[in-house]
Amino acid sequence: MTDKHLTDIRFNSFGLCKELAQGIEETGFSFCTPIQAETLPIALKGQDVAGQAQTGTGKTAAFLLATYQRLLTQPATEGRKKNQPRALIVAPTRELAVQIHKDAEELGKHTDLKLGLVYGGTGYEQQRKQLEDGVDILIGTPGRLIDYLKQHVYDLKAVQVVVMDEADRMFDLGFIKDIRFMLRRCPPPQQRLGLLFSATLSFRVLELAYEHMNNPTTVKIETDNVTADKVKQVCYMTANDEKISLLIGLLKRMDAHRSIVFVNTKRGADLVWGYLEGNGIGAAVISGDVPQKKRMRLLSDFQEGRLPVLVATDVAARGLHIPDVSHVFNFDLPDDAEDYVHRIGRTARAGASGDAISFACETHAFSLPDIEAYIGHRIPMEPVTSDLLFEVDPKSRIIPDRPERDKRRGSNNRSGRKPATRTAKPQETGTEAPKKKRRRRRKPKQTNTTE
Repeated sequence: MTDKHLTDIRFNSFGLCKELAQGIEETGFSFCTPIQAETLPIALKGQDVAGQAQTGTGKTAAFLLATYQRLLTQPATEGRKKNQPRALIVAPTRELAVQIHKDAEELGKHTDLKLGLVYGGTGYEQQRKQLEDGVDILIGTPGRLIDYLKQHVYDLKAVQVVVMDEADRMFDLGFIKDIRFMLRRCPPPQQRLGLLFSATLSFRVLELAYEHMNNPTTVKIETDNVTADKVKQVCYMTANDEKISLLIGLLKRMDAHRSIVFVNTKRGADLVWGYLEGNGIGAAVISGDVPQKKRMRLLSDFQEGRLPVLVATDVAARGLHIPDVSHVFNFDLPDDAEDYVHRIGRTARAGASGDAISFACETHAFSLPDIEAYIGHRIPMEPVTSDLLFEVDPKSRIIPDRPERDKRRGSNNRSGRKPATRTAKPQETGTEAPKKKRRRRRKPKQTNTTE
């Protein structure tokens, strides 16, 4: 975190509990970011906050510190049961929930508050037992939270703090009905602290805030640019069949020691990975169908520098704080201009600098005008010269060894039961419609007649 990214307001000026102050000191932070400096004084007074700021500006620490301070200074609800969490933090994706949990462990290591983490894709019984044993702060994704809530594994009657992170993403992923379901089962907004954070505070997000929060104070950290100030953006107008050659050529020329390559589809991710691996560039794919344990291991390898390139779909575009990402490549321009901002926000985080390189190809170039209109400026164009193109042997591509579809389903099967399989009948194996059985017409019985 650079000095230019910080304010002159110190964390020790807020009168935080000594357990929290010690956790902050051990993380190495002394001064607040703008979103922290604006929201913490409001939240620490017990007032609800709806905060907007660019990704990577410290929103997570802001709501975690406010949550910890509330629970440490106010007693739990009288008669609270062990399966009733005191704080609920909802995140739209598994990766973001894991990151929040990790930050919470660091900041609250000297408190006695117990953390819980639930998300889909793995650990169903373990997470269930964790809730039954009791947690103080429950962090999770909507689907798994709703699942356990409907089974009465826990309830929200003793919640003192509710946090909704990346609220706009909740709408994009279709989780908003689940969010409202949970909020209606919490104590009234006047009896709890409500914190909502988002990269954008659209009308639908503000409607959610005013419906389920207690007259929240809106805090917007505005910047001159929609994108991070220190992201150097460039775009190459390229043909479809040149994209692989250009990507490998740029990766080999640049010091792209920690790069994320964004593609729009899982199939495209496999194709890019196959050519990178086949041409001596270590890479891994992270997409929606990668099992959760493997996904977390790959992210750990990437964060710790053991893996130089991560090929990702938009599942990784938000909520991941990966330090020192040097380059972001938009191998495919996104269809949604807002996704472009979140993708390139993976680099130049916390005041650092980074490069965002986009390919405007024959298929996706139509998205470029909308992206430029959204960010408010033109993206500089660079010519595709012959020295940038790496000569790629079409046979160099490595085909990923994907498990069968039913096996992938089985890995996410929460009950542990073997998934049902369907064996195609012989007439259903092709693309033609199954033939109907013909009914044999009975020939009329012949009788011998004499003339």
